[in-house]
Amino acid sequence: MAAVVRTEELRRLAPAALTILVLAGVYYATARIGLLEQVVIAGAQVTPLWPPTGIALSCLLLLGLRTWPGIALGTLLVVASISDLDISVLGIMAGNTLAPVCAYGMLRRVGFRVELDRLRDGVALVALGAFAGMLISATVGSGTLFLSGVLPAGGFWKTWVAWWVGDAMGILVITPLILACRALHRPLWEVPGYRWAEAAALLIVSLLVSLVAVSSELSLLFLVFPLIVWAALRFQLAGAAPIVLLVSVLAIAAARGRKGPFQGQSLLEAMINLQALNMSAALTALLLSAIIAEQNSIRRKIEQACRELSEVVERLAPGEPRRRWPPEGER
Repeated sequence: MAAVVRTEELRRLAPAALTILVLAGVYYATARIGLLEQVVIAGAQVTPLWPPTGIALSCLLLLGLRTWPGIALGTLLVVASISDLDISVLGIMAGNTLAPVCAYGMLRRVGFRVELDRLRDGVALVALGAFAGMLISATVGSGTLFLSGVLPAGGFWKTWVAWWVGDAMGILVITPLILACRALHRPLWEVPGYRWAEAAALLIVSLLVSLVAVSSELSLLFLVFPLIVWAALRFQLAGAAPIVLLVSVLAIAAARGRKGPFQGQSLLEAMINLQALNMSAALTALLLSAIIAEQNSIRRKIEQACRELSEVVERLAPGEPRRRWPPEGER
């Protein structure tokens, strides 16, 4: 009997353990990608965009709080790959784990919906998930490095700001992309051909315009915003989030190499301009997509209510002429 119980427990725990290991692996892989564009500020390695925070919060929102050990394990693997393991690792692990967990808790508390189909959900993800939640990782991480002697006294706030912005950008860029993929309403093979054509045109134009914007010495970064608006209006978050990621990656590469509009700027000036662009693009895509999705949801509810009302009228007054809703030309 005891053997049967142990077997059942193993069967129950195996999926959870596998989920944690997969999350740790994805966390580590995306961290290595993020570290390709790292910069050194006051002796600490930071990145303008830290994808693991977006991965961590997305997994918590979609799979639940039981996945938090995967975040801690992934953080340990990342730190072990770039520095020696010492007591400061515990502080960084704690900060990087607590930040998405607390962000998840705050979002759950305000009734956040992963569909991101309401403006309040977009605002909550920005204010609580990105800005408020990532204060924890930046404070604990920078404080740990300062107390361990890695950071000089004058480098704490520079590192703190860079850490916080990088983690927040991971939430603003990566989390909406993952949630948008999860919330697709129908299989891709059912999407009409003309929608695929428009999506391909949007992607090609976005790539070309972004390359021009980040390679020209003129201040042309604003050219990406009409493309983000186009993506949000026509495809909502599923279209806008990939465009923001594309713009962010190209802009980070240009800022790190001091090319294009970032030429001649100091590291601090380039990072400020870069994060202003990334944050503006992410906020535009997220909030505009949420507004459009909310309007579409309201329209569908009104149409459903009109259909039901029309059916009631038909039952009460059979044979009476009535208009169909929605009209044939507006479907």
